[in-house]
Amino acid sequence: MQGGSIDPTNLTRAFITLLRKAGLRRIRFHGIRHSTVTLLLEQGVELVVIKELLGHAHIGVTATVYAHVRLRLQRDAIDTLDRP
Repeated sequence: MQGGSIDPTNLTRAFITLLRKAGLRRIRFHGIRHSTVTLLLEQGVELVVIKELLGHAHIGVTATVYAHVRLRLQRDAIDTLDRP
């Protein structure tokens, strides 16, 4: 059947197979989502855009979950002021 829901067990099994074939360590499928958001934040994508991509109802959820990334980016921004 095309366009139907995906069984989580089958998705996980297929994902693990792909990781193994690529010679990559095993990670949770949800880790891809988190990594993608981290990369988007590092590239300067606005939090409100990321909120919409993730389907979060409130931006506070997005801000809370990814606060550690935002704090690191803020520290990096401040550190650039120390550079000649």
